[in-house]
Amino acid sequence: MIDQLFEFVMNHPHLVGAFLLVLIAWIVYETRSAASNAVSSPQATQLINREDAVVLDIRESKDFKAGHIAGARNIPQSSLESRMNELDKVKAQPIIVVCKHGQSSGAAQVKLEKAGCERAMKLRGGMMQWQSDGVPVVKK
Repeated sequence: MIDQLFEFVMNHPHLVGAFLLVLIAWIVYETRSAASNAVSSPQATQLINREDAVVLDIRESKDFKAGHIAGARNIPQSSLESRMNELDKVKAQPIIVVCKHGQSSGAAQVKLEKAGCERAMKLRGGMMQWQSDGVPVVKK
């Protein structure tokens, strides 16, 4: 198996080089986009306490009821565009977008920015990271 891999690499250096270039570009892009406008659990806590940040939980209501950040608003990602008017009064405040793992909150953050939310950011790692950091959650 390894011999076949080495043979492929030796016979197709341009193809392997292009693959490695795309792989490196993708990793750099993902690293930069994950770091931009993302806050950790302690940073989110500070924003909530000091600047009255709004926590927007975009998970489905079943997941939200199982455990969420105190004071969070639940607008599922599937209905975010149709319910965007609910955030009109808080557009100037920091808005922290929370999802389950921190992966889908980026798309919601972009939608919020396009809608005029000046300080939209996402919670790095989502609720999974929040809970593993030992920060309390509210259950309904």
